Amino acid sequence: MHSGQLVFAQVMTYLPLKAFSRMVLARRAQHKVKDFSCLDQFLALSFAQLTARESLRDIEINLRVQRQHFYHLGFRCKTISRNTLANANRVRPWEVFADLAHHLIGVARPLYANDTTSAELKSLMGATVYSLDSTTIDLCLSLFSWAPFRTTKAAIKLHTLMDLRGSIPSFIHISDGKMHDVKVLDILAKQGYIEVGAYYVMDKAYVDFARLHQLHTARAFFVTRAKSNMQFVVVQEFPVPINTGLVSDQHIQLTGYTSHKRYPELIRQVTYTDPETGKTLEFLTNNMTLSALTICALYKQRWQVELFFKWIKQHLRIKAFFGTTENAVKTQIWTAIATYVLIAIVKKLLELDHSLYEILRVLDLNMFETTPISTLLGKLQDGPEIGQHPIQQNLFPTLGH
Repeated sequence: MHSGQLVFAQVMTYLPLKAFSRMVLARRAQHKVKDFSCLDQFLALSFAQLTARESLRDIEINLRVQRQHFYHLGFRCKTISRNTLANANRVRPWEVFADLAHHLIGVARPLYANDTTSAELKSLMGATVYSLDSTTIDLCLSLFSWAPFRTTKAAIKLHTLMDLRGSIPSFIHISDGKMHDVKVLDILAKQGYIEVGAYYVMDKAYVDFARLHQLHTARAFFVTRAKSNMQFVVVQEFPVPINTGLVSDQHIQLTGYTSHKRYPELIRQVTYTDPETGKTLEFLTNNMTLSALTICALYKQRWQVELFFKWIKQHLRIKAFFGTTENAVKTQIWTAIATYVLIAIVKKLLELDHSLYEILRVLDLNMFETTPISTLLGKLQDGPEIGQHPIQQNLFPTLGH
């Protein structure tokens, strides 16, 4: 199918061109544009993400070297200059690339619908498991004055709801660095992202009992960590298997005046001691039926969203931002997300057994080869995953907050 086609072009054959054209028209993103289309802009930025280009000049030089392959790479413009790309990033609405990312997410999620999150979680009977977290991308205040964070620092936050079947981000919200993590629960509820029977795995930054009770009344499940100052009494205690790391499994009642008022019902608290680190962790959930070890295994899955953040940050270093305006930064972030999800689609449609991080690394090194992607991946020898993050090694190593 892809015989003789460049690897970059093989990836881009899965881009929904007709849908993207409709998005461009709806946003009037190509008004009075003659040569450098929104598709050319996306291809250039996606190329930069996949090959870790660090500046507009870097993109320009690397693509001009491949000028003889421009048409076969998918570009319809004759050349790309850094000034043209910088201007497009500054003035064309970032929303068109957000639309593309959301469309790709809509394509990817059904492809992974039957994937098992992990062998430990088969007892969930196909329920969707989400990991909710945020990452802060630091910026230089003198260059990014539109994103104040602290007195001498600028930043933006990337709030992500990750579908752990295939590590697909199903919801992303970009805010200034000052927005508190817990407020994103309000946005999720308002925009209809709370699903009946789904599991939402969060760290303790999201412990707000009024909002957790809203999840409970919406018949969704949460798994989070207890704060050290939580006031409660034990209503009922259940036996736990020995030599598993489990310390206790309890139903508790909040006793703080405000917390009890906000969450008047019983909550389950599972206490676990990680045998590797010796650290004792206390989990809160409104699911009263799953085994205590399954609750612990659910929280373990948070590392997948950390891997996504790692990839985003590796490709969005400060020196790698291709513009300083809010529009340029959001354009780059959304094209990075769209590229990530596009690779997830390629992985599933080509039936590749490798992780997304192996695939991304191999693509980076072979972008101008003409070997089919499946053949390139087939050359990898068995071994540890390329780009595997050390947080996969421990159950709860990156706790934060």
